[in-house]
This record gives sequence, structure tokens and C-alpha cells, in this order.
Amino acid sequence: MKNVGFVARCTWAIVAGTILLNPAIAQDQTLPASRADFRYERPAAPGAKGANRIEIDVPLLVGSDPLEYVGYRDADGKEWQVFVGGLADLRFFDKADREIPYLLVPPPSPAARWISGTILPITPKKDKSSGFEVDLSVLRLADHLRLIGIPAPFLKKFHLEGSGDRSRWTVLEDEGTIFDLPDENLKRTVISFMAGEYRYFRFTWDDRTSARVPVPRIAEARSPGAVLPAPPLRIDVPFKRIVSEPGKSRFVIQLPGPHFPIQAIELLVRGGPLLRQAMITEATLSGEEVASLPLGTATIRRAGHGDLVAADLRIPITAPKEPEFELVVDDGDNPPLDLSGVRAELAPLPWIFFESENGEPIMARFGAGHMPPPQYDLEAERNLLPETKCSDAQWGEVNDLIPLSATLPQTSPLPLIGAPIDGKQFRYSRRIMAGDPGLSAVTLDAAVLAHSDLDDLRIADSSGRQVPYLLEKRDEPLVLKLKIHKRISGRKDRTSNYLSTYKVDLQFDSLPSCRLVLSTVARVFDRMVTINAERTSEDRRAESRVETLASARWRHLAEDRADPLLVLDLAELLTSQLTISIDEGDNSPLPIKSIQLLFPSYRLRFFHGAGASLTLYYGAPSLSRPRYDLALLAPRLTGAAAHELSLSPETILSPATSAAPLQKRLFWGMLIVATVVLLFLLVRLLLSGVKPPEQPQSR
Repeated sequence: MKNVGFVARCTWAIVAGTILLNPAIAQDQTLPASRADFRYERPAAPGAKGANRIEIDVPLLVGSDPLEYVGYRDADGKEWQVFVGGLADLRFFDKADREIPYLLVPPPSPAARWISGTILPITPKKDKSSGFEVDLSVLRLADHLRLIGIPAPFLKKFHLEGSGDRSRWTVLEDEGTIFDLPDENLKRTVISFMAGEYRYFRFTWDDRTSARVPVPRIAEARSPGAVLPAPPLRIDVPFKRIVSEPGKSRFVIQLPGPHFPIQAIELLVRGGPLLRQAMITEATLSGEEVASLPLGTATIRRAGHGDLVAADLRIPITAPKEPEFELVVDDGDNPPLDLSGVRAELAPLPWIFFESENGEPIMARFGAGHMPPPQYDLEAERNLLPETKCSDAQWGEVNDLIPLSATLPQTSPLPLIGAPIDGKQFRYSRRIMAGDPGLSAVTLDAAVLAHSDLDDLRIADSSGRQVPYLLEKRDEPLVLKLKIHKRISGRKDRTSNYLSTYKVDLQFDSLPSCRLVLSTVARVFDRMVTINAERTSEDRRAESRVETLASARWRHLAEDRADPLLVLDLAELLTSQLTISIDEGDNSPLPIKSIQLLFPSYRLRFFHGAGASLTLYYGAPSLSRPRYDLALLAPRLTGAAAHELSLSPETILSPATSAAPLQKRLFWGMLIVATVVLLFLLVRLLLSGVKPPEQPQSR
């Protein structure tokens, strides 16, 4: 683990050396930064004259250049994030607008070691408590205690204290819970607390509601090193439930900004026992299409024994680039996840050192984009920081120097207009409703999926020139609610079962592959369900045929669970109506609550200027997918929020043509022409007066 500190120091040295040896950066730094170069400014009040430290908080993380980390796994298998740079555009100024030097100080290295202590049993007391003490032999800096060798399974409440002289004790955790439950795959045998100087630890078990457990075989304290590590910063972040397929819960989690330095997500869930798979995803470019990329997965667990609860609801993730991402939870046969809150756990944050001549407030400015990191002579004193006593400075409110309308990317470095396109070659068009200029997004609905293969999508302005876009495939399904056109119930004959038949309109003549979802208010039932479609023959003289698309047994026995669902996969639908048949046996008809189709969901991301009148065209199967240079800007498009625009109702530009009817018309036309020609030749032959040859007379 000593290598971690060495890696961090080497990385910091490389970054600093790159800055000092890069003449381009040095040359740029000679140009003083003006107030107009920054988007935000924020006052800071020094704690006193001289050396000061100020912590990095959420507003600074949102507005300035993102922090950069590299991953590291220690000897215990734990993942760490090692800070390597960031906040390059941050500058401090005094009231005379003179720049004030500062140092960005990395967080303490995760290098730490575990120290074994001597275990001293405690005689059990009459108040039904037992326990033990741990002696580290000498006074040591510690922030964790690890217990090894307690036979599983167990789930116990405890009280932990620490002391340096065994006479004065400090409460480190008052009513904690420690457990090792192999059947539930839940384990917590490491207790964390605020770092301090301790030699002795006193661990007291609460035996009132559970059996006594033996003394651990080994007890170890973790020494974090010479510098006290700050506990990870956790912030509550907003979330909302979104549409999902049956058996899964989906949530969009909103962050304060893109490139936020998050290392884990902690869920707050209402309810009792819990055992579900959870995954965090975000949109990223895959080829020429934006798709979802997993950031982290975990099994969230919670188990209770009486009034004791063991839980692990933390999901470690890779730091996201997007300002929002999705949480997907596999509910299995359980009710949807009852999520009540989400906390984001930030990676270890650096802090800022500066010196104040007179203790007067100073001004911080940031949000300048790609500004090179500053170079100050103060760097020569970095090695003296561990011995420097610093006062705590405080931040003031952030002042946005740019109007709110500029919060989204307003322009693209690439041209906003592409090659011309002829709208007459498309069958359908949709007007994109006007919105604020800049980065925008349009969600494709069922009409687009029904009449397009997604390769023929084009956005054009009023002059007929294309607007480049990125196609984003989303995990959230597109839901099309269907209405029952007709219901027929009865028996085919006296010996058959009771049959309920539902005629369902699909609203479109063709639809891509999808999933059909049936729901009912019934609780206990057992039925056979069949999905049929009537195929019309191309030959009008032939009879239509009925094709079975899917069938399944719909069975539900849980009286305490509402809204049982049946999900059926359907191939491409080349019909405008479905027939759903339910074999009721000798039971009353099963009440159908809703019928839905679930499709893959897509969205278009694009830039547009002020006052632009845009139209979406589709319905030209001969076109291939467009290729735009805009794909080069995918990180910018997917890493920023976009204005959500809507589509007008569909307009039909040209009648549909079918190859099969055209071929039939050509065939019959040619047949008629050939018949007419033959009749003409026959008539001409008869009218020409040519006599047939005489037959020889018999003798």
C-alpha cells in the first residue's frame, strides 16, 4: 500500500512538470485573466491573516473544470480514487483585482495499514451485556476497527469507545450494528469512526435480544497515516421514477453538473427484506449511435432479525460524465422498488491553500473553459504545508456572470447546417415545435417507429438543408397504450370452454418488434392467452388467414399482490388489428385492466440556431443512415442537458406505393395486351380470305 502514496506523488510531479516544461502553457499564463473571461465569481472570507485553507464544495465543482482521478485497488481489494488534477480555471483576486497565488493540495493518500491489537475479555454484566477490549500497545492514529474470527451467522448491536489512557473514554459509535449473515450475503465486520489518537478500544455487546457471541480471534485497527483523511462528502440528489418494462424499476438521478466526482451511490429504500440486482448506466457514444453504458452494478440487500436490521444499499460506480444517469433495479416477482432517497458519495476532495496579507475578503473566479493551470512561486513552499497551521476560510454566494439563457451550449464548433435534402422523396413529415436555441432533443414516438427504419430520418431547415443529429438509443421503453375495439365472449360449442375475444386496434398498419403487456385486477386465476392476427391475402379472391403470433399461460396465485402482468414478445406486426383470446374455462371473464405495447426508445440530439424552423422527414426506405461530423462532438452533446422539443402531428406527403400490387398490375396489363394482340391476329387471319387446304377425296 506504500505504492499508492508513491503513485500519487509521481502523478502530481508529472502534472506539475508538464506545466513547467510546456512553453505554450507558460506563454499563455503570462496573459492576465480579466473578469470577462470567467462565468462565475464568488467571494471568500479568510479566517485570519496569513495561511488559510478553504474546502472545495459543490458549487465550485459544478462551475469549474472537473477534477481528475485515476483508479487504484489496494491490498484489501478496495477501490480507491487517486486525485491527479483539476480546477485549472480557478483564480483568486484581491480588491485591487490583483491575482492571489494558491495551491491545490491533494487529499491524503489511501495508503494505510492494519495494526493487530491484544484482545482483553470483559466479564459479562447483569444488564445482559458482554464484550472485550483491544490494546494497540502504543498510542496510534486510527479510523477503523476490524474484527476477524467471530463464527457466523450473527447480528448484534454494539457500543464502541476509544481511549488513550484507559481512564477517559470517547464514544465512537453508540448503537451500531455488526453482522455476518452468509445466507443473506450480508457482512459488516469493519467499523469506521472519526480518526483520532487511541491505544485502547472497548467493544460492548448488547445481549438483551440475541445470544452472546464469542470474542473475535483477531482485532485490528487501521492507521490512515500521518494526515487525517476527511470522511467522504455525501450529498442528497434528486431522482424521479420513469416508465419501465414489467419486473424492473427505473429512475433518473440528477446530478448538480456533468463530470461530477462520484465514487458511489447510496439508496434509501422503504420496506422490509430486500435482495435485488441494481445497475447504474449513462448515455455514451457507441459507433455513430448514443447508447447506455454501465457505470456500476451491485446487489442491494437488507435483512432484519427482530428489531435489528443489516443492510448494504451502496453501489460503487465509475465517475459519470453526464449530468444525469439511470438506476435500473431488477424487481423480479416483487413489487416495484420503493425508493425514498438517493445519496451521492464523492471521491476524496483536495483543498485550497492561500495566504492573506490583511485578512480582507478576496474574490474567486472560475468557469473559463479550457484555461491552463496557473503557475505560482508559491509551489516552492508545498513541502512546508504539513507543518503550516492554517485558518479556515469560508465561501460566499456564487454570482453567475452570464445570463441563464446561456446555460446550454448555444453553438457548435461544426457547421449547424449540412447538405441539402429533397423533402419530396419522403412520405411523412413532422414539424419540430419551436424552442430555445442551442442543444436540443426530440423523442421519437410510435408513429416514427411505425413508418421509418431509423435510417431515413432527416432534419431539415426552412431552406431544405439538413441539420446534423445524433441518434440516442435509450433503455427506457416507449409505451403505446391500446384501446379495446370489440369484446366477444361465449362458447364455440356446447363442449368447449368459455372464450373471451378482444379486438384491439394498433393505430398503425405496421409496427416493429415489441412486447405486449396485459394487466388485470384479478388476484388468483389460471388462463391460456393467445394473440392472433388476421393476414389479408394479396389476392382479393382468396380468403384471409389467421396467424398465431404468441401464446402463453397466465397464472397468478398471490392474493396479496396486485396488478399481475403477462408479457409476450411479438415479432414485427404487419397488421392494424390484433385478436386476444383468453380461454376462461368455466370461470367468469378475466377483467382486463390495460393493454400496452413496449418498444425500444430513441431520441435525436442536435444543435439549432435562433428562429430556426425545423422539420423531421422520414418514410424513404431507399435511404441509408446519414453520416455527420457532429459525431465528433458526442462527448459535448451527451455531457450536457438539452432542450426537450416536441413533434407536430404526422403529415402525409405522398401516397404509399406497394411493390406487390404494382407487379400484379403489370402482369395483368401485359396479359391483357397479349390477349388483345392474339385476338387481333386471329381476326385478321379470318378476314384475309385464306381458305384452308382441301382435304383429299376418298376413292
